[in-house]
Amino acid sequence: MRTVELIGKKRDGLELANEEIKFIVQGYVQGSIPDYQAAALMMAIYYMGMTARETSDLTMAMVESGEQVAISLPDKVVVDKHSSGGVGDKTTLIVAPLVAACGVPVAKMSGRGLGHTGGTIDKLQAIPGFRVEINQEDFIRQVEKIGISIIAQTANLVPADKKMYALRDVTATVDSIPLIASSIMSKKIASGAYGIVLDVKYGSGAFMPTVGKAGDLARAMVDIGKNVGRDTVAILSNMDQPLGKAIGNSLEVLEAIECLQGNGPEDLVEVCLELASWMLVVGRKADSVQKAGSLLSDALSQGKAWDKFLEFVQAQGGDIEAVKKKNLALAPVKVEFNAAAKGYIQKIDARKIGLSAMILGAGRENKESGIDYGAGIYLLKKYGEDVQAGEPIMTLYTSSIDKVQPVLDILAEAVTISGSNISIEPVVSTVVR
Repeated sequence: MRTVELIGKKRDGLELANEEIKFIVQGYVQGSIPDYQAAALMMAIYYMGMTARETSDLTMAMVESGEQVAISLPDKVVVDKHSSGGVGDKTTLIVAPLVAACGVPVAKMSGRGLGHTGGTIDKLQAIPGFRVEINQEDFIRQVEKIGISIIAQTANLVPADKKMYALRDVTATVDSIPLIASSIMSKKIASGAYGIVLDVKYGSGAFMPTVGKAGDLARAMVDIGKNVGRDTVAILSNMDQPLGKAIGNSLEVLEAIECLQGNGPEDLVEVCLELASWMLVVGRKADSVQKAGSLLSDALSQGKAWDKFLEFVQAQGGDIEAVKKKNLALAPVKVEFNAAAKGYIQKIDARKIGLSAMILGAGRENKESGIDYGAGIYLLKKYGEDVQAGEPIMTLYTSSIDKVQPVLDILAEAVTISGSNISIEPVVSTVVR
């Protein structure tokens, strides 16, 4: 097999066989295929696409490039969820213990935040003492014992994805449905999940700008799941404004605690219950989302989800007393952003809010940047709510007063106030199965 011939084959819109895809992935990981040939192939895929079968074969070739987690629990299906990224998305902190409290084990490897979107691992590290680096044996043992573990992705999991993503990032081939779908699904499959629920976001704060693009990605990932024997469901959710009210690591953990105690913001609760319901369905605990909803309601009202969260935090070394007392560090400089006029909030640009939180210290501009766990933004008003001129819309938290004015300038462009009210649509728009 010659790499140049396979590049030409895909350039001409022909299908690659499974053996050819494996040859390329293995060769690139092992170093026998150079960057320039891999980049040429990715560009060919970018323009010519891949069939559902090719995308599934690519996914499994990536999975087989490294370690795979095997969790064995009699009569139980291990589940996982994935969000395609957003602003204020702390759903994993809520749905994982909620689902585990209902008897469905959750095994999740997550990433850190980059740019305007946050990462689950960063949020968990806002809890004093919480350990995100756990070896595979302890990860499996914890899932088997208490039904939940969330850790940072290990270095040996899907090494093909790490190499391919780094190359895509510098060759303008990130925005390719087959390459995005195989990247996401390879990590979910390698992590040991057999039931997978995907939260594919669209809008100003999401990677996918439109519901149509999000639907294409959702369908591609669900098809991969079907083709490789994983029960997979995707929901499409709106990210035109931040999810919930908190943006920033400590702030988001505190909001997740509020949700687990039955006091969360309506839009965040809506998404969490939708995701958790489908996780119980693919986990074979409920045969419908309606029945799943009843189980989830009981777990919340009876305090089981909150107890499971505390058990999870304690198992990974976190300070549960700090969690119980909601004693998480917040940045010392606190400034309010006020409404410029009277009216109704018509727009809160999620991307600009995420960018603002990053500048305040809550996120990273690059992989080497540090994080201020106490920095962030808390929304006092959201879409459709009325405000008076000079009334606070947001509270900013930072450790540096010098960061405040640049953020206030961005927020002035991010928020639109109108004299007329707007109708609020549900956050979850579609389910793909």
